[in-house]
Amino acid sequence: MSSSQQLRPALGITATERETGLSKDILRVWERRYGFPRPDRDAHGERLYPAVQVDRLRLLKRLMDQGHRPGRLMAASEEELQALGAAAAAPARQPAAADPFVQPLLALVKGHDVPQLRSALNQAMLRQGLQNFVIQTLPALNRAVGEAWMSGEFEIFEEHLYTEQVQALLRQAIATLPAQQAGSPRILLTTVPEEQHGLGLLMVEALLALDGASCISLGIQTPLFDIAMAARAQQADVVALSFSGAYALRQVAPQLAQLRALLPDGVELWAGGAGVERLQPQAGVRVLPSIQHAQEALAAWRAARSGSAGDITPGA
Repeated sequence: MSSSQQLRPALGITATERETGLSKDILRVWERRYGFPRPDRDAHGERLYPAVQVDRLRLLKRLMDQGHRPGRLMAASEEELQALGAAAAAPARQPAAADPFVQPLLALVKGHDVPQLRSALNQAMLRQGLQNFVIQTLPALNRAVGEAWMSGEFEIFEEHLYTEQVQALLRQAIATLPAQQAGSPRILLTTVPEEQHGLGLLMVEALLALDGASCISLGIQTPLFDIAMAARAQQADVVALSFSGAYALRQVAPQLAQLRALLPDGVELWAGGAGVERLQPQAGVRVLPSIQHAQEALAAWRAARSGSAGDITPGA
């Protein structure tokens, strides 16, 4: 056990669900079926998950997202799991390392130098322009931060520190863009319940607003019925959802199907983020596997309304 794991307090089941992306039901099923995790109990009999188990659960979730089966992972040793994690991170390391902004920014995160990190991010955005910064540098940087956590180089608080600084920068950049008029189109952005990662949502909002769309953000974790009510109240043309890689893939399709049934037929439903990269085409949903697909979806929406393109194929 590392020194940081010894210092970090055990987490309750709700906090463990938030930190790992694994639902409470999965945690309980695994406990019964595999004998892991093995939570302690507090004075009231509630589950408490030690930091070393939380870290292992997060690694298991990342490996499952990449196609590994939980039964096989549970049978693996700690060394085998770490090797799988390193192998999973290896293919993405070269592109991230090739970006000249990535390594210096990672060093600032690891050095806990918040003012310098904020300044370096802002300078990178100003040099590249908002669009290039969001499309090129941020995905590489996000990937590198995820790899650093996966390999044990970053602690959880360091990942959070990075995310908060980038979110603050994007919110500031979005606020300085000229206000857009409704109907060009009006896009409602949010995440579904239990999806607590909002960075991807802000990245998409920045790109769409930069391209002249009228964006209305509800933030994260909006109940499906409330999303549908907000879409009607805001006269939205599009509802755009973001799913991170930490969100359970098996829950994405049912959530989208339920929301699609709640939305008016004339409102498009877009779903993007790492959590939909392996999602099968779904009727009435436009899947955006990468952030560039959001710009393509916006262009297609406008082309269809101008009469210069045919109908949009659902799930395309």
